[in-house]
Amino acid sequence: MDRLLNKFRIKSSLARECLAECLGVYIMILFGCGSVAQVTTSENSNGHYLSINLGFALGTTFGVYVSRGVSGAHLNPAVSLSLCFLGRHPWTRLPFYVLFQILGAFMAAATVALQYYDAIQLYSGGHLTVSGPKATAGIFSTYPADYLSLWGGIMDQVVGTAALMVCILALGDSRNSPAPAGLQPVLVGAVVLVIGVSMGSNSGYALNPARDIGPRLFTYIAGWGDEVFKAGRGWWWVPLVATCAGALVGTLIYELLIEVHHPEKGLISESSAQGQATESRQAVELHPEKKDPKDGLDGTIM
Repeated sequence: MDRLLNKFRIKSSLARECLAECLGVYIMILFGCGSVAQVTTSENSNGHYLSINLGFALGTTFGVYVSRGVSGAHLNPAVSLSLCFLGRHPWTRLPFYVLFQILGAFMAAATVALQYYDAIQLYSGGHLTVSGPKATAGIFSTYPADYLSLWGGIMDQVVGTAALMVCILALGDSRNSPAPAGLQPVLVGAVVLVIGVSMGSNSGYALNPARDIGPRLFTYIAGWGDEVFKAGRGWWWVPLVATCAGALVGTLIYELLIEVHHPEKGLISESSAQGQATESRQAVELHPEKKDPKDGLDGTIM
């Protein structure tokens, strides 16, 4: 078996990272949109709004676990863009990451549609609609509430994605109080959960361009038609643009309010060394060594 698998080994690091991003996003959307499909088609008898939040949160957690060791688990074009601005990710790899993130979301939406095909057909009466009491397009992508204005929706996505990015940067900041390495995916999922339960009612907290456009493209070609781009007064571009803007705003906030104020690494090392020397000196003073009684000295070392 190992010999067979070795034939499929990919040597290109970029290709491996792209595949990891694709699979990580696939897992995230499979669980997230799958939870929406279950709640929607069962008319809330097999879950409620909290189920959807948990589905996306845990989907994000396991998506990060799947891809983190290979690609860093961005799973979000807005996150990749922000890391490029910070100089922590090569600009040349950004288009490839984004493409495979969208591909993963597209494939996950297709999987959910196949898995829930019969349920969707029964629930909708065979009519795939974007709006109305039996609409099913919302299983896959986000749409604004009827009361939400365009600017209100933009603000909603900017604030939500900025909050996501601030928390992600904090969890990975080694000079702040970073999460233990093995717990970072769990805490990223917790961030998604808390954003969902606090900011989800306006437009479904997309927070992620790939999470929205990948499934939206699937619904466009799978029978829902061009209404997926017209609904919500042409809402489709907001989860693309506002989430990227929000991620950059969140990055700027964290950099200006937290990270730029960390002591320089050299000063940290010097301070740490001085602290260790002081502790050693205090330990010696508290626990003096005893010399041989023949010396006739008290043995105290200052």
